[in-house]
Amino acid sequence: MDLARRSLEGPPLEVEELLALLGPEVSLLPLLHEAYIVRQRFFEKRVQVHILNNARNARCPEDCGYCSQSAVTRAPVQPYEWKSSAQLLAGAREAHDAGAFRYCIVASGRGPTERQLRALAESVRAIKHELPLQVCVSVGLLDEDKARLLKEAGVDRLNHNLNTSERHYPSICSTHSYADRISTLAAARTVGLEICSGMIIGMGESDRDIVEVALTLRGLEVPSIPVNFLIPIDGNPVVRDGSLTPERCLRVLAMFRLANPKAEIRAAGGREGHLGALEALALYPANSLFVEGYLTTRGRRAADTYRMIREAGFVVERPDGKVASWEELGLDDVFQVEGRSEVLKPEIRSPSV
Repeated sequence: MDLARRSLEGPPLEVEELLALLGPEVSLLPLLHEAYIVRQRFFEKRVQVHILNNARNARCPEDCGYCSQSAVTRAPVQPYEWKSSAQLLAGAREAHDAGAFRYCIVASGRGPTERQLRALAESVRAIKHELPLQVCVSVGLLDEDKARLLKEAGVDRLNHNLNTSERHYPSICSTHSYADRISTLAAARTVGLEICSGMIIGMGESDRDIVEVALTLRGLEVPSIPVNFLIPIDGNPVVRDGSLTPERCLRVLAMFRLANPKAEIRAAGGREGHLGALEALALYPANSLFVEGYLTTRGRRAADTYRMIREAGFVVERPDGKVASWEELGLDDVFQVEGRSEVLKPEIRSPSV
């Protein structure tokens, strides 16, 4: 198997070769090994942890079928308007204390007004002044002037996911287009913002759609690629297509790594539910995770994620590029491999109600 060498040295893997990685022709464990060779070259055993803050909930006019904040969902989501600067700063402090590498501010809507954007810019300035955190913002469609405002405020990265292929896009959304998303990424890059863009797996797309997105992102030289696995939320028009097994999720992550060797690949939304007992294997192709939940759904707690990272033999990277100690991440228990003994602090849980 020559996948890692091709990914690192070229010629780059092409469509048919990448398609084969999603099927049974290539055994899963050798595929993960090849992806890990590439991951290790650029990221060693480091894992970047990201924490989301949902700055504005629901009331979105767009009809994205996968989203519980959209105009067409029947999901029981409680709307609220933009959080204050004090609330966003408090969230940033919590993210920093929890060991996050990057703090991601997300707001529902087609795109922010200038007033909303200026308020957000002030919040970002306050965060960057106080905390050594990377800040990523995801606020919908933007033009160059609005993207420049965020850049000048100190935003490090703009997220705007493609979500699916150009061919499949009309199946999940009609109120804006795939081209609109490409334009937003172009605007961000023009003003000097680093871009982050990925997709959601499990919305009825074909293998070829998945590979097309991976290659589009390669062509755009996107340095950060979140791979989300559709979280089925009752009330959303797009709920599940039955395709997501732990093996398929791992294959998709490995394919994205081999297609985009230098990119930060994130095992993003839905990894906990869809990967199940194989979740730790996602760290072989991916070098980034979300903790403490997503926009409208719960995820794994930071402490549990850090324990998984440690037990899999990986380390957590701090914003300054150094490796965080397990003690500072709250894992100050004793683990002695040689003696086969493990002493853990008892965890007291409240009774379910």
